[in-house]
Amino acid sequence: MTVLLPDSLDRACAQLADHPEAHVLAGGTDFMVEVNFGHRRPEAVLSLARVPELRGWRTEGDRLVLGAGVTYTELTDPTIAALAPALAQAARTVGSPQIRNAGTVGGNLGTGSPAGDTLPVLSALDAVVELVSVTGSRSLPIAEYCIGPKRTARDATELIASVSVPVAKGPQEYLKVGPRNAMVISVAGLAAVADLGARTIGVGLGSVGPVPLRAPEAEAWVATRIDWAARRIDDDDATEFGRLVAAASRPIDDHRATADYRRHCVGVLARRAVTRMFTP
Repeated sequence: MTVLLPDSLDRACAQLADHPEAHVLAGGTDFMVEVNFGHRRPEAVLSLARVPELRGWRTEGDRLVLGAGVTYTELTDPTIAALAPALAQAARTVGSPQIRNAGTVGGNLGTGSPAGDTLPVLSALDAVVELVSVTGSRSLPIAEYCIGPKRTARDATELIASVSVPVAKGPQEYLKVGPRNAMVISVAGLAAVADLGARTIGVGLGSVGPVPLRAPEAEAWVATRIDWAARRIDDDDATEFGRLVAAASRPIDDHRATADYRRHCVGVLARRAVTRMFTP
């Protein structure tokens, strides 16, 4: 196996252009599971561990820009958590401390699994993914980036450089269902984010479709039912919101849960999330 260890982003792009068949390795928390089970035998691996440009984060105007190498542990830092609360909440549910120290937001995007915990949050926030290669860079909305189960719009010669989201302008929640609260793959997940100024709600659904899903009908409806001044929602309206969110899901039966159970779960999660966000 060829192992490539670039020490800069330019070098990484150049090596990937020369070895487009290489598997890009970030934290390895997904990839190594497949290797250990014999599901993958790559001829080449491009490790991003030594690429400094992918680490760190910054704010640009009203947006938070996260380098692809930012770990789940770093997402829970109080400073980042204040800017993107739902991302911090999602990161806390990921694996053990060792996994959170290794796994990265770029790796979650690179895998593109519908069960990826950060993806519903990024979807709800209308995140933008920056891709780079030797020919330049391009930015893709998350809705265009995720195109199928573990399939993305990233070209074989491109790397994920960063992802950007708007800085929090209201309450946010991330909730998921699994056999336990953490250290478990999501059976169903939901992110809800509010913009108090614009009086809008964004919803992202995970593990209930081939890609992270939105619930536009539910988002538009609930925005008209929230008492924005009092930051309150009636119980009946919260329940109806849950029903509309569940209707937007497209789950399947598999070894972890039935489609009906997943649909029920996201409805319950939606009701709980909006109630938590709008209870004085």
